[in-house]
Amino acid sequence: MSKFNVKVINKTGGIESRVIETVSKVALYEEIRRGGGKLVSAREVSEFGFQVILDKIDSFLSRIKLQDKIMFARNISAMLSAGLALSRAIMIMERQTKNKKFKVILQDINEEISKGSTFSQGLAKYPKVFSKLLVSMVKAGEETGSLADSLLVVSDEMEKSYMLQKKIKGAMLYPAIILTAMVGIGVLMMIYVVPSLTATFKELNVALPTSTRIIIFMSDFLQSHMILFLVSLVGGIFGLIGLSRTKKGSRLLDYITPRFPIIGTIVQESYAARTSRTLSSLLSAGVEVITALTITRDVLANSYYKDVLSEAEKVIQKGAPLSEVFLKHEEIYPILVGEMMSVGDETGSIADMLLKLAVFYETEVDQKTKDLSTIIEPFLMLFIGSAVGFFAVAMISPTYSVLTNL
Repeated sequence: MSKFNVKVINKTGGIESRVIETVSKVALYEEIRRGGGKLVSAREVSEFGFQVILDKIDSFLSRIKLQDKIMFARNISAMLSAGLALSRAIMIMERQTKNKKFKVILQDINEEISKGSTFSQGLAKYPKVFSKLLVSMVKAGEETGSLADSLLVVSDEMEKSYMLQKKIKGAMLYPAIILTAMVGIGVLMMIYVVPSLTATFKELNVALPTSTRIIIFMSDFLQSHMILFLVSLVGGIFGLIGLSRTKKGSRLLDYITPRFPIIGTIVQESYAARTSRTLSSLLSAGVEVITALTITRDVLANSYYKDVLSEAEKVIQKGAPLSEVFLKHEEIYPILVGEMMSVGDETGSIADMLLKLAVFYETEVDQKTKDLSTIIEPFLMLFIGSAVGFFAVAMISPTYSVLTNL
């Protein structure tokens, strides 16, 4: 008997992983088929668990990336516009994709469509793969007879959001690398450079200033407790990550980021852009305002921005204008958002105004992320200069005192 780690699409359309013990792979396929499932992958479990590790690596590598979903929506839209049937378009995408997991999902969606289900219903079976935004846009396109246009709009929305996040992360990469390199160099100097200078000071038998004693203490600590330092460093990093995943920790981080110096403005404008574009896309597709707000809330990551959208849902149900909520929350949404929405409410062109807002703030974020390295660089140089100056003064002061006494 052999054990197999398998991934199976069950009767409800969900993908589940489990271990099945059987005599061979042929018997495994037959057992899954009899149970009404579809096999995605099967790997034999080795005695030493090495295959389990390989399975996890394979699962990580076969994850469906956002770029795959963007290309899926865009290509389906192009093929529908060219006159291809939906099932034929999905079949072509199934053949083109190299992702095994995505291939199986597309095959299942196509089978559901052939049984009479709608495209949106097929997508909704996989909530972890296809977002509510995509499903709602597809559903709206099916109802209005403009599925190709809806898919094109949602693919553009997803791409804009993806590029926005990528630019912000890219802008933060430079200072992160500089600070990491600085800490690394500082630790090496404490371990290899400072001890030789410390020995010299002891031979000279001079009174050491406070700054020098601090440097020597740090050097002695790192030499004597290097393992403790590394464990504390790694533990601190993982501790912060763990804290950020707790409800209170996540809430605190969500509160700080829009108000943080320098990057706070970028965070606010990026959320304004994403909120505006998502709402504009949904409203233009004919989605009801309450539903559009609910979907937009799910798209946003920050809990404080989610709260604003939840409040907006209640306000709309009472008959108040949408702009009322955004004008109340100028601490996280720029004032222009509420003002432009107010104009949109008055003129009946809220979707157009939201689109203009999205374009404006996307341009602003793009420019600010390009300038971010230029803005941060003086602060980094000041910080690095202060650290180097402190070290230099701490090491030179005792030597200067000796030379003065000679």
